[in-house]
Parts: sequence; C-alpha cells; structure tokens
Amino acid sequence: MLKPSETVLVVVDVQGKLARLMYNSEAMHQQLITLISGARIFDIPILWLEQLPDKLGPTSEELRLVLEGFSPIPKEHFSGWACDEFQQALNNTGRKQVLLCGIETHICVYQSCRDMLDNGFDVHLVADAMGSRTAENKALGLQMMGEAGAKLTNVESLLFELQHHAVGDSFRALLKLIK
Repeated sequence: MLKPSETVLVVVDVQGKLARLMYNSEAMHQQLITLISGARIFDIPILWLEQLPDKLGPTSEELRLVLEGFSPIPKEHFSGWACDEFQQALNNTGRKQVLLCGIETHICVYQSCRDMLDNGFDVHLVADAMGSRTAENKALGLQMMGEAGAKLTNVESLLFELQHHAVGDSFRALLKLIK
C-alpha cells in the first residue's frame, strides 16, 4: 500500500509545445493538476523535471501554478536518473515509493522508471497523468514499464489509497479536489 510518509511524486518533462502535442493533452493536464494538488494535501515531496528547458520551453503554465514552491530540475538525458541533481534530491527525500507521471511515456518516463527500478525504488505509474504523442506509444510505454516491475495506477485510485481512511481534513480536501 502507498503511504504518504514513504511516497514522492516525480513529474517528468511536461513542457512547451510538446506537452500540447500529446494524445488527449487536455485530459492529461487536468489529471496532472489533480495529482499534484492531491500530493500537496498529503505533504508528499514533489520533484519536477524539465528536459532541455532552454530549447523545449518551460513546464505548462497551469502546472507551474500548482507546482508553486517547488523548483524544476533541468536535465539533458532522457532519464531523470542520469541527472546528479535529481538523484540527490530523490535520495534526500528518504522515500522509496515513487509516483511517476509526465511525458513522453515511452521515452523519458520509461527510461527514468527503468533506472529508478534498477536502483531499488518502488515505482507506481500514474497512467492517466502520462502522455505520448500517440495512444499506441503510451500503451507500449506502460506495458514496457509494467513488465520491468513498475505498478500501474491512476490518479483517483492512488489518492484514495494514500487517504486510506474516509474521515478527517485530508479526506474532506480530497473530496473537494476530485468532484
């Protein structure tokens, strides 16, 4: 089971014009907003990656708004793990459960996932908060990561799993968020 005290959210490369080219981009952006907002309810650390931001542009504006207070980590490799700053930030959280989301599912998300799995992290793929330019590439990316040992989930399932108990302030905040 996912536990807020053991979990970190990793947002991969939802930037520039490329983010708008994802299959079903608007729905993906809405799920990302819900996921990030939910992570904030549970005080889950958020690590936010940007691939070559000087070339690909910044993270989508609506996501930057909900990521306020966090700073992006720029990277050059497809895998976030290849970035020392990201590795250090992830290890510094002391958490081993990773909620993984972003773009593109079959490239940067996939390579980041494989590297985190290879380094002992328990990776949970937030499928409805990921995207690729085609539905087929997204599906294949999810399949490849699942076969490598990552677990598949979605925004609502994981938020209620983190909540675990249908009472309290966080439960009321969660209900407002998903309605």
